[in-house]
Amino acid sequence: MNLNLVSLNVAVPRVIAVLNDRPVLSAIAKMPVSEARVRVGKTNIDGDAQGDLSVHGGIDKAVYAYPTANWPWWQSAHHLPCIPATMGENLTLDGATEDDIAIGDRFQWGDAVLEVSQPRAPCFKLALHTGRDDVPALMTTSAKCGWYYRVIEEGEAPGRGGALTRIHESGGPSVRETFQALFDRRVPLETCAQIRDVPQLADAWRRGLDKKLLPRR
Repeated sequence: MNLNLVSLNVAVPRVIAVLNDRPVLSAIAKMPVSEARVRVGKTNIDGDAQGDLSVHGGIDKAVYAYPTANWPWWQSAHHLPCIPATMGENLTLDGATEDDIAIGDRFQWGDAVLEVSQPRAPCFKLALHTGRDDVPALMTTSAKCGWYYRVIEEGEAPGRGGALTRIHESGGPSVRETFQALFDRRVPLETCAQIRDVPQLADAWRRGLDKKLLPRR
């Protein structure tokens, strides 16, 4: 499988809104890069950063990808115009959806090797960035969430054009199945437990599933 790189997008944190007299700092408002090649490190692509490391970034959320295959749904069903980085993604990709990508899949991107670690969980900053209060809820109900990569091997990668090539198919749960395991109450708890125990799943997502699996009182 090849995922064509439509756009590579980065940003550093800046104030995107003021809520309750407090500035909201975020790097969600990313812009396409002009460089032919970029350095991909363990926690960031050069030129990228996060505003709140308690919930964004880190080893398991080094690179965020979003598929253009979701754009028609957002545009036709919900009138949300989509361009690269509409969802705050680093990699705008063409060639797959959340159904086609599994936790633990590995991709070669230039010299770098990336591994799918978890889906993206929407937050209030996505609403601020898109100017739509309903976007986080729509992402949650649709599981059109995109996915995060951890960086297995650092290196240089093409900043324009090129593709990510899947070099290892894990056979694990899809990104959509993993997202629904946490957010959809209809998913059987046995399935949630199986997904929680996938070795390549990010620790933060595993903790979320642990909470869901606690005995109900």
